[in-house]
Amino acid sequence: MYILLTVIHVIVCLFLVVVVLLQSGKAADLAGAFGGMGSQTVFGPRGSATVLSKATTISAIAFMLTSMSLSILATRDGRGSGTLLDTHKTAPTQQQSHPVTTPQPGQTVPIGVQPSVDGQKQPEQKVNAPVVPAPNSTKPPQQKK
Repeated sequence: MYILLTVIHVIVCLFLVVVVLLQSGKAADLAGAFGGMGSQTVFGPRGSATVLSKATTISAIAFMLTSMSLSILATRDGRGSGTLLDTHKTAPTQQQSHPVTTPQPGQTVPIGVQPSVDGQKQPEQKVNAPVVPAPNSTKPPQQKK
């Protein structure tokens, strides 16, 4: 159904382009450019509709109907077409072998430090750093006098 509607839509599009290009321009003379009362003015008498203008109207209506039908069929599942991120599979996360514990004040934790001597970077070293208690946020900071 979707492919059939797409083929009809393409045919209607091509027909609409051909019909519009075959029509002659309205008020193409110099008087029409300045609002003169030519034979085909904007609000004046129009005359009978030609076969090309009727074909343009019918093909424009068919174009709108096929466009709306295709958009409804494309989003009927509620998922749309999806994105590249939806199809990408994530790597499984590794389970940690030991539980993560929060260090308490007074304990030490290892941290990595990379010293630099005379601008030369040295290999990274592990240093135990003490854990200090967090400042109490309920007390206002003491001001120095």
